[in-house]
Amino acid sequence: MNISIQQFKNMLLATQVRIEEEKEYLSELDRALGDGDHGVTMSLGWQAIADTVNAFEKEDCGLLCKDMAMSFLNAVGSSVGPLYATGFIRGGAVLQGESVISQADMIAFWTAVVQGIQERGKAERGSKTMLDTWIPAIESLQQAYREDKDLAACFHEAVQAGKFGMELTKNMLSKTGRSNKLGDRALGHQDPGATSAYMILSTFYEQIKELQRINVQKSLFK
Repeated sequence: MNISIQQFKNMLLATQVRIEEEKEYLSELDRALGDGDHGVTMSLGWQAIADTVNAFEKEDCGLLCKDMAMSFLNAVGSSVGPLYATGFIRGGAVLQGESVISQADMIAFWTAVVQGIQERGKAERGSKTMLDTWIPAIESLQQAYREDKDLAACFHEAVQAGKFGMELTKNMLSKTGRSNKLGDRALGHQDPGATSAYMILSTFYEQIKELQRINVQKSLFK
């Protein structure tokens, strides 16, 4: 399944809506572990992305991602800003010059995004961060693609793995950031960064699943 730049934009806009809807929940999770502002931070970042998406008129998904990265970074002063900005720059390099995203492109895009986040943040799986969602999700995404599953099925596998990884953060000690000082007090609390990562991933899955459903319906009436 190929995805047009407009469809890609719609996925990004849907993600902004989801993050805005869950803003208070994300901040509630963060109050147990940090400054309590993760929801506000992600809301600001994704609103900046939405503004960029709505103003973008070129037919270049890669350039769009680079503009998104700068917008997110300028809007978000916390550590999550450089992380996602780096991720989107890496992902944008994969999509450079493309107005249509193939299944292989989409897999490569998200793989590059997560690699960028990991390179910038220096965290590993098991550190109670967003990477506890992203790393297993991308591993499952790649494995499903190697098994020749369609894009929606690939993202379904990624979402399931990401959700499991997110939930595991409840039983982890924090190894980075301010929550690192909490010790055992971090136990029992789900990481807000892992949670917002899951929201991004699952929103993309829902959008891809709906596109695939529409495409199937169209093929039946040809």
